Amino acid sequence: MNPLGYIVSAIALVVGFILGLVCFYFVPFFKAKSALRRADKIIRDADIKAEHIIKNAELDAKQATIEAKQEADRQIKEKKQEIAVLQNQMAQREQSIDRRDIALLSKEQSLEDKNENLNRKIKEVEKKDEDYQKKLDSIISELEKVSQMSMNEARDEIFRRVESKLSKEIAAFIRTKEEEAEASVNEKARDLLALAMNKYSQEVTTERTVSTVSLPSDEMKGRIIGREGRNIRSLEQLLGVDLIIDDTPEVITVSCFDPIRREIATRSLNYLVRDGRIQPGRIEEVVEKVKSELDEVIDKAGQEAAFKLGLPRINKELLKYVGRLKFRTSYGQNGYQHSIEVATLCGIMAAELGLDQNLAKRCGLLHDIGKAADFELEGSHVEIGVRLAKKYGEPDEVINSIEAHHGDVESKYIYTQLVIAADTLSAARPGARSETMENYVKRIEQLETICKSYEGVNNCFAMQSGREVRVMVVPDKVDDLAAFKLARDIRERIENEMTYPGQIKISVIREFRAQETAK
Repeated sequence: MNPLGYIVSAIALVVGFILGLVCFYFVPFFKAKSALRRADKIIRDADIKAEHIIKNAELDAKQATIEAKQEADRQIKEKKQEIAVLQNQMAQREQSIDRRDIALLSKEQSLEDKNENLNRKIKEVEKKDEDYQKKLDSIISELEKVSQMSMNEARDEIFRRVESKLSKEIAAFIRTKEEEAEASVNEKARDLLALAMNKYSQEVTTERTVSTVSLPSDEMKGRIIGREGRNIRSLEQLLGVDLIIDDTPEVITVSCFDPIRREIATRSLNYLVRDGRIQPGRIEEVVEKVKSELDEVIDKAGQEAAFKLGLPRINKELLKYVGRLKFRTSYGQNGYQHSIEVATLCGIMAAELGLDQNLAKRCGLLHDIGKAADFELEGSHVEIGVRLAKKYGEPDEVINSIEAHHGDVESKYIYTQLVIAADTLSAARPGARSETMENYVKRIEQLETICKSYEGVNNCFAMQSGREVRVMVVPDKVDDLAAFKLARDIRERIENEMTYPGQIKISVIREFRAQETAK
């Protein structure tokens, strides 16, 4: 390499070094200066924005102040208007009060004037009354002098004459009214008796003339009827009863006024149903067997009653009639038990009175003996009982107890009074006389069946021995108005289709419940 090259390289090296120094010292300086310029610009921009914000805030504050002032002015104006209205109303009220005060003052003055006039008139009336009283006293005095009678004596004389004159008219009037009352009472009594007979005849007749026989299945009805009805004809001819076979499931009804025949028929049918062999020949055998067994039951019942009461020497034939009372009921009370109760009570009362207990018991036991034959002999049970007692040689005390225990004839002996008292006590004992359980159950079932036959009925309950029925309905299907209609419809059906004592209350209950479960 020549020397010139070295020189050039050295110069280049020096120039590069100098340029490096320049760059090292001056480049940061220029960068710092540029950064300062940018910072000043940012600050100036921030100042400008701050000024704008402050100006806007001031404008907003002024606007809010103006609006608040306007709202306050508006409210003040409204309050002033309300105050003005109230002041106007107060002024009107004050005027009204002033007018009322004036009117009251006027009325008060008028009342004072009227009061003064009334006081003046009262004084005048009192003065006139004193004058009239003086004149009346003078007139009465003159009359007393003329008639030579005092005022009290004259009044008594007038009353006496009036009483004498009207006594016949009063008596005739009272007699007429008594006759009218007696006639109306008899007519009213006949009407009530006819109504009672019409209303309760069916129930009493059913209770006293009907029995039922339960069957294991409805198939047994066909076997009892038999081919072409020969079995049922044979039964009715031999038993002397009517057999009713209807749609009632598994039941045959036995109808007859004679309780003995009805009992024989019931026992015979029960025996034939258990035996299963139902044909005319077998029916004759069973009926004869049951009659023989029932005769033994009747004889035994009569003897047991006499033995239980300690009564000797009663005719055996008469005891049979006592035993027949076991199958006789009156208003649901068994005649056999009733007679024993009456006899026991008569004996207790006779012992307290120091009388013959056996005679008292005898009168009580036989007082209803006519009911054992009233279905086969003519006359009331009293007349039949008297004939039976005379036929079998009963003493006069017993005969009089039979014929007088219902007041048909006069009571002659104290034993009759004991029988009357004991008969009343036995019949009035709670639970002694009631409808038969069978009729009661049927009526309850019929009542519930009628209620359940209507749409929307969920369930029903017969309560208080059938005197009230409560019907539960579905609230979605039966509304409040429909519930009233349902109660009325049920009432009409019960009145038309059922026979019942007293009244039946129908309550339709509609209950709606909304339920939720919190989890």
